[in-house]
Amino acid sequence: MIKNIRPHYLLSLFLVLPLMAEQKELNVLFVGNSYTARHNLADVVKQMAEAGNPGLTFNTTSVIYGGRTLSDHWRLGTQHIVNQHAVTEEKIQATVDALKGAVKDSKDRYAPAGLKRQSALLKTFELNRDKWDLIVLQSYRDDLKGEDSLYMQYAPKYAELAKEQGARVILYVTTPTTQNAEPLTSTPDKAPILKKSESIAKLANRIGADVAPIALVAHRSQTQRPDLPLRFINDPHLNQTLSYMSACTIYAAIFDKSPRGLPISEVTDIRFLEGDKTKDRDGLPITKVFSDKDRADLQRIAWESYQEFQKLRAL
Repeated sequence: MIKNIRPHYLLSLFLVLPLMAEQKELNVLFVGNSYTARHNLADVVKQMAEAGNPGLTFNTTSVIYGGRTLSDHWRLGTQHIVNQHAVTEEKIQATVDALKGAVKDSKDRYAPAGLKRQSALLKTFELNRDKWDLIVLQSYRDDLKGEDSLYMQYAPKYAELAKEQGARVILYVTTPTTQNAEPLTSTPDKAPILKKSESIAKLANRIGADVAPIALVAHRSQTQRPDLPLRFINDPHLNQTLSYMSACTIYAAIFDKSPRGLPISEVTDIRFLEGDKTKDRDGLPITKVFSDKDRADLQRIAWESYQEFQKLRAL
């Protein structure tokens, strides 16, 4: 149970969470980059959501641009997908026209993909006016400068579009700069993680969002289970272990309840060792199956980190 949360946030929680618990179907949009794509994170969250809420159908859609941030997504037109229930032809066309100009720049690697997606949307947008119930907004190195971070500037833009359709926002706050590729012998400094978490807490309170605070998750794991690496050695991305905890934390943020006891016990990466689709980038099995102890620890660490963040945002 959440305690000591600011009154306006607590009121919104009391109004929204019971309604969500009663819903039998949730339409969920994930906006991000490879930190969402790797390990099919949205699908792992779906498995957890449906396992933890019998009878629930958790529909997921993802808009992914590798290495891109929320500001990049805005330039590429993702806001129109967030706002699909009300977007106009004129707004999509304006983005298409801008991207047609951008593709002429050979250095703009993502304009072609954005143009393709927006051109397809232009042809079909009237056929899909469904509203989203949840919108998950991933950060990626755009949340490290406190109030001056681009994440602080763009998350509210998406949140406003979400609010207009009655959707909740989950801030999936990644931590690419604090992942360990090898077991640790000492605990990393927590000060910069707390500083970042405090700025995210202010943002969450301001826009009425919930948060999956992965930096706190990683640090707690490094403190309590220093034997567990959180990224690949031969690949800078989060590994199956941190991806599993990320899914657990997103689950906690969505339902405000612990993931402990969920039966989901494995994660499979989407990137494999050259020539062998059964191995991950470090040459280990591409599907990580967690022992009962590890699964319990990862679920507990995710929940405790989520609770720690909730106390931060109440300050």
